[in-house]
Amino acid sequence: MKIHLIYRRIPNRVLERDDEVVADLGDVIVAKAKFEGMLAPLRVNGVEVIKNGYTMLYFAFIGKNYDLLKVYDGRGNFKGLYVDVLAYTKRNGNTLEMLDLFLDIFIFPDGGAFLLDEDELEMALNYGLIDRETFDFAYSVAREILKKAERGEFPPEIVWKYGEVLR
Repeated sequence: MKIHLIYRRIPNRVLERDDEVVADLGDVIVAKAKFEGMLAPLRVNGVEVIKNGYTMLYFAFIGKNYDLLKVYDGRGNFKGLYVDVLAYTKRNGNTLEMLDLFLDIFIFPDGGAFLLDEDELEMALNYGLIDRETFDFAYSVAREILKKAERGEFPPEIVWKYGEVLR
């Protein structure tokens, strides 16, 4: 089974693709995809964590303000968790729609967590692409995730139940 993903980014970027569904749990969709089309690898704290060809197992949480990607390198080694802060996650049948709010979080396997793309959120506010309320909302979601990660309450347990499908 495939799920159609519509991933929106302010002001007018839209990524659409069809991904392989690993599990359809109603309010959580687990799907598998490859990273493609990146202009450069993503480095966090000096470590290359994502590049073209790596595999993601992503978790779309319907009604939540984040999604989560479990990232695996070309050999199937777990690199960490990549979290997108979102305005919304909606589902209509076999279509998922999300609106990205710029901020991202990367959590290493050892639990080290890093907030990413604050400059992009700041720019969106400065250029009038988002309002102050949206800016503050994105930070509040990110701060809550970081606090939960620090306490060992994030990610949701469901995330650890999937991963062997990639090996």
